[in-house]
Amino acid sequence: MTANVQVPLKKPWDEQSRTETIPSGTANKIRVLVVDDHPIVRLGLTAVLSLPEDIEFVGAVGTGKKAVALFETTSIDVVLMDLRMPGFSGIETIESIRDIAPLCKSIVLSSFEYDEEIYMAVKSGAQGYIHKEAPASDILKAIRSVHMGKQAFPRRIAERLGRQRMTAGLSTRERQVLELVAKGLTNKEVANTLEISQFTVRNHLNHITDKLDVKDRTEAIFVAIQTGIITV
Repeated sequence: MTANVQVPLKKPWDEQSRTETIPSGTANKIRVLVVDDHPIVRLGLTAVLSLPEDIEFVGAVGTGKKAVALFETTSIDVVLMDLRMPGFSGIETIESIRDIAPLCKSIVLSSFEYDEEIYMAVKSGAQGYIHKEAPASDILKAIRSVHMGKQAFPRRIAERLGRQRMTAGLSTRERQVLELVAKGLTNKEVANTLEISQFTVRNHLNHITDKLDVKDRTEAIFVAIQTGIITV
């Protein structure tokens, strides 16, 4: 017979707390919080997260500040975080949560796939990305993966993040050279524009291809544009 314990539970969706009788075994469940400013998204994820036996749905809040306040009093293992929220952004919220609860895992929840935005979220501490229209099975898989210490990014996102990490290693001058080359300038024109020698331009291009692990300048330009490091 399963023993019951009395524990206070915060109900963030109705901003009330009360004492409920729950099985003691819930201590082993993955405690999940949803942070999104769209009510329909919160409603849908509430339905998805309330069913699995290995997940304890803590609740859904509409602002980053409410999420941070909740972490002051509630133990949470995984948070599904919308990036685009008014006032306190998802990235700011992830950073604040990391300071309060460094063991909590964050999964980006978004309708967009802007590389720079996702990359910034990863730098802030996010371990995964889920599209808001992803099937329930993918959402649950991502939650379980990050809870076990793994990352949960779709392959296309993971590949682009890998390129983004490489392009982040470019110096300011290397980015300037690459951007001018991408605009169609020759080595001589790049040298004249930046007031450096053509030999220096060639050296920069060699360093760029090495850092990006690409064959030539054409592939380097493609990677840089795809990851949002340069614009043309």
